[in-house]
Amino acid sequence: FGHTIQEFSFTDQNGKPYGSKDLKGKIYVAEYFFTTCGTICPVMNAEMQRVQAAFKGNDAFKIVSFTVDPETDSVAQMKNYADNHGADPRQWHFLTGEKKDLYRLARRSFFVLKPAEAQNQGDVGSDFIHTNYFVLVDPHKRIRGYYDGTAPKEVDKLIGDIRKLMEEEK
Repeated sequence: FGHTIQEFSFTDQNGKPYGSKDLKGKIYVAEYFFTTCGTICPVMNAEMQRVQAAFKGNDAFKIVSFTVDPETDSVAQMKNYADNHGADPRQWHFLTGEKKDLYRLARRSFFVLKPAEAQNQGDVGSDFIHTNYFVLVDPHKRIRGYYDGTAPKEVDKLIGDIRKLMEEEK
């Protein structure tokens, strides 16, 4: 567990700053998506709703969805998307900001892949980072696993691994 996620701060679906300081000491799952994606994102966010339901009301756990299309994904667009996906704003944060900052964090901190390298990619040949992976991060900002967000069995494993991490942290 050598690598830790670098500090970051973006704007959430309520127009408020949200970032690594808010996630200090929390277990969280990060994903990269965009609101107008019609391929894998709806599947991934249906699976993320299952993750949210498994830990509803648990303040030790958060979900962070970073946009890869900040030009389209304004705060209002993200709020609408969050509301349509039953996101609890205390637990599930949809973040937007400067594209270069979002992408730098994706590539250098979360190590999510470029589309041509990703399995099940939806936007090959575009400038998007578009990955189907959910990234599990522990309270010490260390990546603990990657899970295919389009595969229910992988998401079941993610939910189990979050529970194990919660036990470890007690």
